[in-house]
Amino acid sequence: MAASLWAAGPGPARAERADRNKPMVVEADREGTIDTQRGVTTFSGNALISQGTMLIRAERVEVRDPPGGARSALALGTVAQPATYRQKRDGVDEHMEAQAERIEYDAASETLRFTGQAALRRLRAGSVVDETLGAIITWNNRSETLTVQGGAPSAANPSGRVRSTFGPAAPKAASAPAARAEPLPLKPSRALAEPK
Repeated sequence: MAASLWAAGPGPARAERADRNKPMVVEADREGTIDTQRGVTTFSGNALISQGTMLIRAERVEVRDPPGGARSALALGTVAQPATYRQKRDGVDEHMEAQAERIEYDAASETLRFTGQAALRRLRAGSVVDETLGAIITWNNRSETLTVQGGAPSAANPSGRVRSTFGPAAPKAASAPAARAEPLPLKPSRALAEPK
């Protein structure tokens, strides 16, 4: 099933555009390895990947930054403690949030893939507006479309079916009242004057 998550939302509002020009920071509570030959960084223990407003949290993260290649990241959580994602949308007071057992990020194609009891939400002013649930959700930030697949029944999704809930459209900005023309000064009418 493919859908536009923003069907009822405002015009194009992708992830914060300035994020891609910010440095990517990877940190964790425990050990980490940086393999400069292969361009692979792996950190474990309450790990965090941040780049501007984008935050990915998981028990273990891996960032691949091969020489001359495109950056990608993998975040691994568990059923009990899923990996999470959050990022501001450009030009509006909205954020995207997601959780899944596994999150894959591909900077070149501007896609995120959420696998294992996946949930993707759009928040406006801190309140959930839209939500999609499934076994696998792939979000293409460039085209603002997502693909969702069902899977085996689970505690979070007993039927195993895919599900999307869409909130009401964003309220339109109140338009300014039309400017009122100044009334013309009243003058007595000669046509209505009493006959002589």
